[in-house]
Amino acid sequence: MAISFPDREPLIEYTHKLRSRYGETDKMGYVYYGRYLEYFEVARTEMIRSFGLSYRELEENGVMLPVIHSELEYKIPIHYDVEMEIKVMVFDVPQVRLQTFYEVLTQDQKTPHVIGEVSLCFMDSESRRPCRAPDEFLKKVTKHI
Repeated sequence: MAISFPDREPLIEYTHKLRSRYGETDKMGYVYYGRYLEYFEVARTEMIRSFGLSYRELEENGVMLPVIHSELEYKIPIHYDVEMEIKVMVFDVPQVRLQTFYEVLTQDQKTPHVIGEVSLCFMDSESRRPCRAPDEFLKKVTKHI
């Protein structure tokens, strides 16, 4: 089953640059497949920071954001010491769920090396139950739409 990106322009698009490190590669010299979820997390965290927020602030205000679904497609391997652009896209205003889509690109390749989708759920840290996205989060996010 292929990952299906929505058939419209994203409301938010953010790109974070990162270079593959030696310790992230396998015996074949490729970036280890499990690292891409970490790369997605770094890019997503920096996207939220670019809005003037941080995960830490959300947590300090009683809201957690656990991953509830992730899916990746590996197209073309990336080798050690290659600069990547991890593009995060959000197509819908977050409500209870924040659904993010990803493309991992490099300068020498016109198509993505990896694509993915990660869904997170806003959760009240005390009750551990889903909750609506905090107003402050929505206010800062919608400024970028």
